[in-house]
Amino acid sequence: QVLLVESGGGLVQAGDSLRLSCAASGRNIGTYPMGWFRQAPGKEREFVAVIGGSSSPTFYADSVLGRFIISRDNTKKTTDLQMNGLKPDDTAVYYCRLPRGRSEYWGQGTQVTVSS
Repeated sequence: QVLLVESGGGLVQAGDSLRLSCAASGRNIGTYPMGWFRQAPGKEREFVAVIGGSSSPTFYADSVLGRFIISRDNTKKTTDLQMNGLKPDDTAVYYCRLPRGRSEYWGQGTQVTVSS
């Protein structure tokens, strides 16, 4: 069983930065990729970024490329999402995801609100 808990969300102004963190519990967390998704009101959940088990490779959605940075610390079983140059369009609930075999695990989400 895997448990994911996100933290770090909040209310910021456009242009600000914010760092989200996802803490995982379970076995062999470092073996699996970890990713971030987000869901804005009235929209479907969308991919943001993913990082491989050994911190590579990394992939980003076009909408966040160059502004967001995903990283992980396998000793702490965490993955972080550094968000820079935030825009009002980045407002959403951000979720951490870990796929393992035929299963996938999600956190409860953390709200990010960017005011203009």
